[in-house]
Amino acid sequence: MSRIGKRPVVVPKGVTANINGTVVVAKGPKGELSLDVSPQRYSAVSVEFKEGAFTVTRREESIRSRSEQGLVRALLQNMMTGLSEGFTRELEIVGVGYKAESKGKTLGLSLGFSHPIDYEIPAGIKIDVEKQTRIKISGADRHLVGEVAAQIRRMRPPEPYKGKGIKYSDEVIRRKVGKAAAGATGG
Repeated sequence: MSRIGKRPVVVPKGVTANINGTVVVAKGPKGELSLDVSPQRYSAVSVEFKEGAFTVTRREESIRSRSEQGLVRALLQNMMTGLSEGFTRELEIVGVGYKAESKGKTLGLSLGFSHPIDYEIPAGIKIDVEKQTRIKISGADRHLVGEVAAQIRRMRPPEPYKGKGIKYSDEVIRRKVGKAAAGATGG
């Protein structure tokens, strides 16, 4: 059994947080985030704020309450980390002629299609393009950063033969042997 849900979530320096009714609101140098912890969403846990830390307590002993306690505690911890340090995700573009460029509030992508793709950057997200083949996505909301990275990757996922496409910087693409190499042994 995980005991992480019992740990308090300490509010870091530079971040102010409080509970307004059933909504946890926090402000920091990277922005402002909120989390709804109402009983309609998370019925098995309650959140309290005392002495600069949040504590998540279970209302009953069940598997669901233990899982909700860990989930809510992790969401609160991600809020505090995102507001103080922020989250980043890096993408790499592999392929001849594939490139990206930042155009204000849009990200322009040339991915081998007959048309360029313009991706609208959501509020709270900052995208930096380095060397036209590296995209750095950063923001305070961990979920939003991951979702934007997944949406951009989905536009041209890496293929297994040549590895062309958009991939995460730490992703390893398992390569397949092509048709010519498989039939070269003869027969």
